[in-house]
Amino acid sequence: MYALIDGGAMPAIKTIIMLAVACVLLYLAIVKKFEPLLLLPIAFGMLLTNLPMLKDSSAIMMHTEYFTDPQYMIMENGHSQIDVGMIAREGGLLDLLYLGVKLGIYPPLIFVGIGCMTDFGPLIANPKSILLGAAAQFGVFFTFVGALVLSAMFPSISFGVKEAASIGIIGGADGPTAIYVTKSLAPALLPAIAVAAYSYMALIPIIQPPFMKLMTTKKARSVVMDQLRPVSKTEKILFPIVVTIVVGLIIPDAVSLVGCLMLGNLMKESGVVDRLVKTAQNELMNIITIFLGVTVGATATAESFLSAQTLGIIVLGLVAFCFSTIGGLLLGDLMYVLSKGKVNPLIGSAGVSAVPMAARVSQIVGQKENPSNFLLMHAMGPNVAGVIGSAVAAGVFLSMFNGL
Repeated sequence: MYALIDGGAMPAIKTIIMLAVACVLLYLAIVKKFEPLLLLPIAFGMLLTNLPMLKDSSAIMMHTEYFTDPQYMIMENGHSQIDVGMIAREGGLLDLLYLGVKLGIYPPLIFVGIGCMTDFGPLIANPKSILLGAAAQFGVFFTFVGALVLSAMFPSISFGVKEAASIGIIGGADGPTAIYVTKSLAPALLPAIAVAAYSYMALIPIIQPPFMKLMTTKKARSVVMDQLRPVSKTEKILFPIVVTIVVGLIIPDAVSLVGCLMLGNLMKESGVVDRLVKTAQNELMNIITIFLGVTVGATATAESFLSAQTLGIIVLGLVAFCFSTIGGLLLGDLMYVLSKGKVNPLIGSAGVSAVPMAARVSQIVGQKENPSNFLLMHAMGPNVAGVIGSAVAAGVFLSMFNGL
């Protein structure tokens, strides 16, 4: 027990706890298949960074102090900036890869791949779906306020507006977006927020159905919606161009995410760059996912992860997911009433950004009530709208707080 001999019993206990947490996450990823594509590399990165025999070894791959301790940073325009040159000279493998997170490179590149795999046809065919995607961001802003209230009630947790915004974005049910916001506003919270975001995304089939049944009637859940109209190729090509222009004019800070999402989608729908599409949605996305997961997990040291703040983040993350689901369902209920029973309110829960899992949950719950019901394509409209909505919410937070 290296940590026990060198640093006392408490560091050893914290190290053991972190290794146990890493093993539990590996179990969830491998055995339970909870978001394995990112949860597995995150868990293994956590395992690597908490191995006690590497703490003072030249083989250490991650130096979290290079990104958080002012003595390793440089001052630029009155703000502390990471010293990229020093990291390039002295950093380990994961330090170098983590620059992709700190410099905001990985999440937008993942969005290119997501765009290549996304069909916006259901949203174009039913533009009202975008309202459901917007309503499902309710959990983001509710939790933002809740984090500030919790901080006021329990000073030991100490969440400022930047930390509250980073926690709130968990409600968007989009891991890359949560990482993108947190790396800019509250990098110290990145490990806890990443683990919470991806864990709760994996639990959507468990979290959402109780709220879906609580907030809708059996009659409403049984509604069979009319078939969506066909969407032309021209509409699908124009959509990403128009969305990028509109978002760029209204919320410039959201363009890095929304623009990359729409670039990927335009490549897919144009049909003229098949090689680029295959690369973006396979090789590029897989490589970036490995780099992102392992490096984010490697920032989860015992000192940063085992705290009252982490417990608060886990609780508030669950609140964010629940209220995002509630927000979408409330608007779904309203649409059901206004349409005189033509809209199934279950598609409102798909307004969160977890594509296509949330849409599948809407389909499963709806089909249990009415075996002839097929809600998947209707739910995909709010689902892909939620991807845009979470990116826009991220842009709002960044434009408000990034300069503070």
